[in-house]
Amino acid sequence: MRPVNRIEPGTSNKSGAAGAPPGVYNIAMRTTTALRPSTLDLLHSLLAQRILLLDGPKGTLIQSLRLSEAEFRGEQFRDHPRDLRGCNDLLVLTRPEIVEDIHHAHLSAGSDIIQTNTFNATSISLSDYGLESQVYAINRAASELAKRVAAEFEAIAPDHPRFVAGSMGPTTKSLSVSPDVNNPAFRAATFDDVAAAYAEQVRGLVDGGVDLLIVETAFDTLNLKAALFAIDAFFEDRGTRLP
Repeated sequence: MRPVNRIEPGTSNKSGAAGAPPGVYNIAMRTTTALRPSTLDLLHSLLAQRILLLDGPKGTLIQSLRLSEAEFRGEQFRDHPRDLRGCNDLLVLTRPEIVEDIHHAHLSAGSDIIQTNTFNATSISLSDYGLESQVYAINRAASELAKRVAAEFEAIAPDHPRFVAGSMGPTTKSLSVSPDVNNPAFRAATFDDVAAAYAEQVRGLVDGGVDLLIVETAFDTLNLKAALFAIDAFFEDRGTRLP
């Protein structure tokens, strides 16, 4: 694997929390993933004292590695019938060490919150690669990987809590705009389609142990509404709630 160098803070990717600003909070508030409601209280406590830093981009870092088709495929998808190069989300299954190194680099640079490598991990977006069946596996694996790295840093600096945000991107289809200029009423997906795609992603992220969810880079407010609807419906069904 080529080294991830673009955001190195001057020390090794896996040097832990050296140089990172410590968080000031009541250590008794830190709880296990099973006690998730306290995550919101902890976030509020920390945000009352200082700004929390979100990590940087993953896509541009992955692109800088210039991975080959074979590297994206790995052994698991060696015989997959569609091209997979460019499917960054798949790397949590085929090349998890790449994503792990990026998480290490961001946390070493002082990030308090790292996002899962799941920006396009919905059935709608993954259909471009014929990977709709891998939605749950990708989201869960991405969450577990990020949580594992965050736990390593907390073990080194227990007074500096780290959080994992489940990244939910905008999908590749718009609910508000027709992709056909000759048919303005046409839509490539329905609200229910998009909400169902997000619900499947949320299930994998939450089962993988994320601390919060982030619906990011929205280009369509109706897509955003579908995402928030899916999140609320999932929380109501599960009887739990994350920030």
